[in-house]
Amino acid sequence: MRLYAISDIHLSYKHNREALDELQPHHDDGLIICGDVGERLEHLQEAFEITTKLFKQVFWVPGNHELYTLPGVTIEDDLDKELRGEYKYQECVRVANEYGVITPEDEFVKWEGEGGPCLICPIFTLYDYSFRPDHVTREEALDWAMEQNIYATDEALLHPDPHQTRDQWCEELVSKTEERLREAASRGFPLVLINHWPLREDVITIPSIPRFSLWCGTRKTRDWHTRFNAKVVVTGHLHVRRTDWIDGVRFEEVSMGYPRQWQAAKDRGLNINDLLREILPGMPDPGDGRTIWRRAGVPGI
Repeated sequence: MRLYAISDIHLSYKHNREALDELQPHHDDGLIICGDVGERLEHLQEAFEITTKLFKQVFWVPGNHELYTLPGVTIEDDLDKELRGEYKYQECVRVANEYGVITPEDEFVKWEGEGGPCLICPIFTLYDYSFRPDHVTREEALDWAMEQNIYATDEALLHPDPHQTRDQWCEELVSKTEERLREAASRGFPLVLINHWPLREDVITIPSIPRFSLWCGTRKTRDWHTRFNAKVVVTGHLHVRRTDWIDGVRFEEVSMGYPRQWQAAKDRGLNINDLLREILPGMPDPGDGRTIWRRAGVPGI
């Protein structure tokens, strides 16, 4: 029984949706879907309908795209009210529950398969714009990003309701999650931390849009891998596949990305199955501190 992961499958893209149909069965294994399945609840339904039939257990955490409010997307029993912020998240959780998918709202699961025993911990932290240079204040942050024409779609489509700001929502989520992880770590098992957004700023490398870091996490989670006895940290969001070891902990960025961003894999005859990352038991630490880049999914390519 192995544990695999993938994120940012973006099913609103036809090519990605077709790729999902090529996913092969792993009936004895688990799968982590690490956020950004798509913008609509229908995208989650499609993903869960397929993956829960192929894997023994499926875990999911939200990405920013799941939290988007798109024109015309409404609550079924109230056509005048759009799904915004935390309300959209709760609807996503409801869909996951219908398929038996484990979410950040569920109890952490003890993993007894290969690489275990450990606790699988899906979490949800959002971001607070703190991944920026020290000389840039929070009030100056958006202008700083705009100096390089970077402005995330989140600013228009990801609402913090009922919170005043995304920063406040993030603060509440981090506080709640810290408490849960502290209790989980006290049980004596290593943890597998699953979050859409990176937990550390130093694992973010996006050469084409470096100031997009504003929307990539919070400094409050920087030491969670050591504080809470993590075995592996699994994230997505960046669309830059990589493996790192920090303080003896393995960090896996497992995103698939938009069609053009996994073209290198397709050019080598690879598909979505080759982009699945083995989390447990996983790759051993080579001991040299280097990043393993996975442009085509496999190490070093």
